[in-house]
Amino acid sequence: MAPNLGLRQSMQLRQQLVMTQRLQQALKLLQVPTLELEQILRLELQGNPLLEEIEADDEVDGPELADESAAGEASDDSDSELDADIRRDEETADMDDDARESVGEGPDDRRDWGDTFDDGYQSVSLEQGWDEEDELERPQKYVPSGQEDLTDQLHLAIPEGLERAIGDYIIGSLNEDGLLGCTVAEIATYFEVSEAAVEAVLRIVQGFDPAGVAARDLQECLLLQLEARGLAEAEEAYVIRHHFEALKNRKLNDIARDMHLPVKEVQEIAQRIGELDPRPGLSLNTVGARAIVPDLEVVKVDEDGLEYAVYLNDSNIPRLRVSQAYEGTVQTSEDAVKFIDERKRHAEWVIKTIEQRRRTMIKVMEAIVGEQREFFEKGAIALRPLTLQQVASTIGMHESTVSRVTRQKYVQTPRGVFPLKFFFSAGLDSDSGEDVSAKAVKIMIRQIIDAENTARPLSDKKIVDMLQESGLKIARRTVAKYREQMGILSARMRKQF
Repeated sequence: MAPNLGLRQSMQLRQQLVMTQRLQQALKLLQVPTLELEQILRLELQGNPLLEEIEADDEVDGPELADESAAGEASDDSDSELDADIRRDEETADMDDDARESVGEGPDDRRDWGDTFDDGYQSVSLEQGWDEEDELERPQKYVPSGQEDLTDQLHLAIPEGLERAIGDYIIGSLNEDGLLGCTVAEIATYFEVSEAAVEAVLRIVQGFDPAGVAARDLQECLLLQLEARGLAEAEEAYVIRHHFEALKNRKLNDIARDMHLPVKEVQEIAQRIGELDPRPGLSLNTVGARAIVPDLEVVKVDEDGLEYAVYLNDSNIPRLRVSQAYEGTVQTSEDAVKFIDERKRHAEWVIKTIEQRRRTMIKVMEAIVGEQREFFEKGAIALRPLTLQQVASTIGMHESTVSRVTRQKYVQTPRGVFPLKFFFSAGLDSDSGEDVSAKAVKIMIRQIIDAENTARPLSDKKIVDMLQESGLKIARRTVAKYREQMGILSARMRKQF
């Protein structure tokens, strides 16, 4: 029998949580850093005549977001509706993957040549809403992009004509490492010129800053950098030209035999080569250093004890209140009455939501301080394993709320400025029965490697044995993973003669 492919209508009853736009906005406000929040609130002040900023010399009067004393007196009942809405949403929300991950340690200063060789404001107000991908950028100084900089150099070197067009094409074909992403033959075919003509323009571009840019491979990139330093015929250039594969594989003895040099001297040559930049394209992407403005501050209030206080670094956030300018005025239009009523309700909601955000952030940071108290006394090596769920349970909120609060936020502590995610880490078992933070284990591994005999560097297995002697239960693959995350080379690559 033939299937019935006709259209049919049916009715179905089911329960489904629908997040209102206002609830989405409240959750987003919980997530944005302080600088971005300031920008958003400035836009709100511009767009809502019923919302005004409290100046320092103004009297506090009416519903407002004022000083910390006012925050402390705020009634829990005033936020109960918002709390309930957020909690209902949180209980159905999925945890952001990136919020579950711990922040890794910064890379080691030494370049991992093995990996290198192998790899070959738009402003919005609350009512405009966001897409999930929207990211407000912190204010920063404008710096021309790498391609703009290279193009400026090209236009000075070649004012006009076909050669400049070829140069523009070359610059546009550079990959993220600063290397040429197509062949000379392809460019020649595109412009219907000889490969020699393209080669001539390519040599001009390769003379631009940064040195090494527009090379066709890593070998040429390193040679261009030596050439720019006047070392085109130096021993470093000889090794790169004639022993590149041996250099990649750290076969220094083979190179030493061919060059009739001591191995130690060849190692010094390799170290000087290691100071060159294998990826000059990274310097092309510079957008200027971003100033990190801490969202929170942890201050030690008892020098002899372990007491710490948490403060919000929100002095630049405008203190808001509902404007009284329209109170008592006679409105001649139903539309005017409706407009003022809507603006007033929205202004009250903004004030309430910002206050809720302030209290939530302080609660989360206080819970972190309580769990990681030893960090503030002894440093990162004393970090304890900590999860978002642990903090959420401590403060009686959902895990996704803690995720939003810790995302893109920084805290000033007596030990420096840290992202809030820094305090979260998985744990490893120890013989004492207490878990040890993964970040603390990384510090131990770095300390062991820093103290090793560089002529006989420690293997990952030997590091495992040393950690196990300290009572830590850890696998060799875990040590290797942590070492790679810290940008530390393998034992073979760390060996010095």
